[in-house]
Amino acid sequence: MTWLLPISFSLALFPLLGATVTGTVELKDSRAPAVRKHRDFSGVVIALEPVDAAVPSRAPSHARMVQKDKTFTPHILPVQVGTTVEFPNNDPIFHNAFSNYDGQLFDVGLYPPGTSRDVHFTREGVVRIFCNIHSTMSALIVVLKTPYFASTARDGSFQIAGVPLGEYRLKVFHERATQATLDKLGERITVVSDALAISPIAISESGYLPIPHKNKYGRDYSPVPDDRMIYPAIRQ
Repeated sequence: MTWLLPISFSLALFPLLGATVTGTVELKDSRAPAVRKHRDFSGVVIALEPVDAAVPSRAPSHARMVQKDKTFTPHILPVQVGTTVEFPNNDPIFHNAFSNYDGQLFDVGLYPPGTSRDVHFTREGVVRIFCNIHSTMSALIVVLKTPYFASTARDGSFQIAGVPLGEYRLKVFHERATQATLDKLGERITVVSDALAISPIAISESGYLPIPHKNKYGRDYSPVPDDRMIYPAIRQ
C-alpha cells in the first residue's frame, strides 16, 4: 500500500534562498553624449553591505577585462575582494595594463597579442586602469567587500539576487559623479521578504571633472604609435 502524505510549504522558507533586490538609476546633468542622446545609464555600481551580519566569504572567483580594439571591456567591472581578474590581449598589438591611482596598484608589464595577465585583488577600493602605450584606454574595477552587488543596464535597471534577510547599507559608485554626491545617496535598507524594489536613484553628474593621467612612470605619453601601418584593422 502506498501512503500519500500531505505536503505543505511555508512561504517563510522561500526568503532563505535569498531575496532579489531591484531598482533603477537615472543620470542627470550629464555632458556625456551617450547619456544626453541615447539615455545610456549603464555602468553604475550598486552594492549592499550587511550592517549587523558578517560579510560571507566565498570561494575564489575569476573575472575578465578584455582588451580589444584599444578598449577595455567592460569599462566598469565590480568584483568582490579576493577575485582574480584576467586581462586577455585580443588585439594584434602589445598592451600594458597598469594602475597607479587609489585602490590596488599593479603593473602587468608589456605583453603580446593572444596572451593574458592576471591580477589578484585583495583590498577594497576603486582601481583606475590604463594602458601604458595607448593613453585613450581606461577602465575601472570597483573592488567590494560584499558579494551583493550589480552594475546597471543601459536603461538604468539593476537586480541583485540571493540577498539574505537583514539590514544593509546601500552604496553607489558612478565614475562621473563627485564623492559628495555619491555619499548622499547612501541609505539603510531592510530586506524582509523575497523581493524588494527600492526607490529610484537619481545621480547628478554636475561638478564632475575628468581626472588626467600620465603613463606608469609619471610622465606624459609618447606620441600615439601609428598602428595602422602594421595593423590596418585597428581603429585609431
